[in-house]
Amino acid sequence: MALYMKAAEILEKAERKQGALKTLVYDSKFANIKQLFALVCETQKFSSILVEIIESTKLLKQTKLRLPLAKVLVYDLLMGQGLKCGGSWKAMMMKHRSRLQAVLARMKVKQKVSNNEDLLPASVKRPAGAQLPRYVRVNTLKTTVEDVVDYLKRDGFSYLGQASRLEDLTLKGKDFVKDMHLPELLVFSPKTDFHEHFLYKAGHIILQDKASCLPPTSSTPHPAAMSLMAVLPLRLATMSTLLLRAGVTCQQLANQDFLKVDPDSPQYKDVEYILLDPSCSGSGMVCLRDDASSADQEKIQARLASLASFQLRCLNHGLKFPRLKRLVYSTCSVHSQENEEVVAACLEQNPGFRLVPLLSQWPERGLEPLTQCLRASTAKTYTHGFFVALLEKHSENRNEKQEPEVQMSGVELTPLSPSTCEKRPAASEEESEASETEDKQTPAAAGQADSTPGKKKRKKKKKKKKKAATVE
Repeated sequence: MALYMKAAEILEKAERKQGALKTLVYDSKFANIKQLFALVCETQKFSSILVEIIESTKLLKQTKLRLPLAKVLVYDLLMGQGLKCGGSWKAMMMKHRSRLQAVLARMKVKQKVSNNEDLLPASVKRPAGAQLPRYVRVNTLKTTVEDVVDYLKRDGFSYLGQASRLEDLTLKGKDFVKDMHLPELLVFSPKTDFHEHFLYKAGHIILQDKASCLPPTSSTPHPAAMSLMAVLPLRLATMSTLLLRAGVTCQQLANQDFLKVDPDSPQYKDVEYILLDPSCSGSGMVCLRDDASSADQEKIQARLASLASFQLRCLNHGLKFPRLKRLVYSTCSVHSQENEEVVAACLEQNPGFRLVPLLSQWPERGLEPLTQCLRASTAKTYTHGFFVALLEKHSENRNEKQEPEVQMSGVELTPLSPSTCEKRPAASEEESEASETEDKQTPAAAGQADSTPGKKKRKKKKKKKKKAATVE
């Protein structure tokens, strides 16, 4: 019952605008973040349908339940995977199941639909093509793309080669392809589940939305760069777990306020690359979209203004590091207030920096005039909504060569450090990338060496450490 009590608490806080859904879930310290996140997202999405069912059956009066708790229980009973509680709570809900199911069935008949998803209002329903593929990033610290592909083929998956157009990412069954933009990314049909797969548990693959893979590849830091994160305590624990499973050792984690970090301190003065992913509205996350009424618009705009002010302070602060070469700014937001407007204001205040064009073949660009930036969306890139900008310091010596435009296809890329942004999704299965916290690293079993992907017959290269910083 703890799952439903916590989910109801989070839904109530979100409805009272006491915080973003994703932040509330992370701050809950619940043991199974993935399970909680999925339940809260789906219950919120079907909220209007659930309220109608609850009111039609007079469930609150007959059970003395409060509305938020009733919604999560009814969702799992009718639309989810079944109630996960027992005892008197389950007995009570099972007593009313037939009446609840009858109301849901009548709603479908009235609207002439057969699926629960079709009952949703147009503003909440996912647009065509928004059933996002399952993206799987190969962890090249432990294996190779070729070895993972071979392993999956032996495991019953059907490899169709490298995608050449967006439509190639529309997959069914156990078909999969290599992504056309990111060479270390494999693409599978929606809902393909890898959480119990050996490759995932052993850290050979990482479940991550394609859009959230863009920021780490955009900065092009040198190999084996030391990563430093300033995050919330729970996300710090998540990152620690992910790094351990991925086999990353050359990192330092810090739980501190980024705005209070001294760029000139001995610890940070040599930082050359920064990944800045500040708190944002999360409006790009598919499962976090809500149908805001016109009465809420004023509150939403005030919140966006507050977030944009904070994001600009973080961006300005990041550019103060004395040896900084490049900074990647990213959000999982679709609002220009948090994206192009923040970057434009920063460039105006920091004339020593410029925008670097990113991935010319990417189908969605930043809004005019900042077309050097990238945007991502369910419709145009088959991903969550996202924004990425790369800022580079002007060369002090005009004869010194500037680093070229960043291209991510057909080039050797630095292995990406695992990221929490199921902002993953991660996330939803979509998917809460926080789901990657619950599995511990699983070593390869004895006797599986011949079928387990690894760095076969490859010599390990010693790499010099060069400082970089990752900030969320």
